[in-house]
Amino acid sequence: MVFSSHLFVFYFLPSALLAYYLMPRRGQHLVLTLFSYVFYGWANPRFVVLMFVSTAMDYLAGLVQAHNGFRGWRQPIELLEPGGPRTRTQKAALVISVVSNLSLLGFFKYFNFATDNYSSLVALLGLPGLRLDHVLRVTLPLGISFYTFQSMSYSIDVYRGHARGMSNFIDFACFVSMFPQLVAGPIIRFSEVADQLRHRTVTLDKFARGVALFSTGLAMKVLLANPCGKVADTVFSAGHAAPVDAWFGVAAYAFQIFFDFAGYSEMAIGMGLLLGFVFAKNFDAPYRSESITEFWRRWHISLSSWLRDYLYIPLGGNRKGRVRTYANLMLTMLLGGLWHGASWNFVIWGGIQGGMLAFERSRGKSSPYQSLPRPARVALTFLVVLVSWVFFRAHTLRDAVGYLGCMMGAVPAQPGAHLVAGVIYRPYYVVTFLVAAVAVWCLPTPWEWTQKLTWRKAAACAGLLWLSLIVLAIQAYNPFIYFIF
Repeated sequence: MVFSSHLFVFYFLPSALLAYYLMPRRGQHLVLTLFSYVFYGWANPRFVVLMFVSTAMDYLAGLVQAHNGFRGWRQPIELLEPGGPRTRTQKAALVISVVSNLSLLGFFKYFNFATDNYSSLVALLGLPGLRLDHVLRVTLPLGISFYTFQSMSYSIDVYRGHARGMSNFIDFACFVSMFPQLVAGPIIRFSEVADQLRHRTVTLDKFARGVALFSTGLAMKVLLANPCGKVADTVFSAGHAAPVDAWFGVAAYAFQIFFDFAGYSEMAIGMGLLLGFVFAKNFDAPYRSESITEFWRRWHISLSSWLRDYLYIPLGGNRKGRVRTYANLMLTMLLGGLWHGASWNFVIWGGIQGGMLAFERSRGKSSPYQSLPRPARVALTFLVVLVSWVFFRAHTLRDAVGYLGCMMGAVPAQPGAHLVAGVIYRPYYVVTFLVAAVAVWCLPTPWEWTQKLTWRKAAACAGLLWLSLIVLAIQAYNPFIYFIF
């Protein structure tokens, strides 16, 4: 089930909100958890079991850490001293939590990738009898990359003393499974919502802003991301395209992935407000960045900050010398790329991002960016992002290299490639592309725009919602990119 569907907008969401509001405070988390499990299990009910197992493991790990063992679980849970000593039992609980989550993620997400690479390697070595072409193929559970990171943050935050553990399993299950951000983020850390899980209110201002964010997010998805995605799919599937068409296609993909994911995040944050939860923003006009370092402060903020606090800093961050700092940046982004998908293309994408982060850090204030005017810095940063998006979008490394060759004019266009232009330069697609560009570089972000609502803004949101639902009814192309992660 996706947010941009009539089933969700007209049936699931109203039913969930009605049941949630009618239920007394003590039962709201149970209702929200049940609806979230229905939402998650809609496509494949078997995946619900996996999420429940992950939830139970981290819940138990948090209790063991909070009580330093298996006794006194009925006693009130106190916050562990930040930076204080930890017992072997507490350390073991944390290790079991982290290893279990990463093992689940590693098996379901990378088993096929590992066996395919193994089979390719033994074939290259002339040992075809050792190939594993017919082993079991593992289906990737929806959103496992998101909820494992989110659930794992609980045990880590409790261990660090950044949040108190939870004694009520339903409350914790609600945190892990909450349907607004379950399958595509933003990644909500436990420490960010721990107090809200214990006490929160639904106000008229929250509700109004929640509806506004949901409406603008749906418009970003349906009115901008989907048409741009159709253009990108056409060009990337065309084989060897003309240089202008190739650049237009990857720029359309840049707009698609931004409006698709940022639109989903806005809808998720908006629905959180409808439930009384306040989530942090996940996108902050990333294509206006003047460097790749700034880009990662603005793009998918919940993931970049998660990687920083739970991976980069524990690796040593920038505290162990320049060379170690660059190595930590590169390793963090390589793993971040692999987190997005089991493909060498994602590793290369992460390597490009990590390499640029290390380069910019090494240059400091003497970076070549600083000598350029701001529009040039923004354009240069966007150019680097576009090149990296090719690896993110292409199905194979060969496809990515071929597409880059088309962009540079190094690969001659195939006969009939000119027919692509007849599809992608239709007025509807060109106008949508231009509107997307204006929204990216000129308009305020939905987060900023909805900070203070007026009647005019409310009317505009109602119009966007109405138009989005009409277009949604006639659109046949409606994917969510980040559902595959």
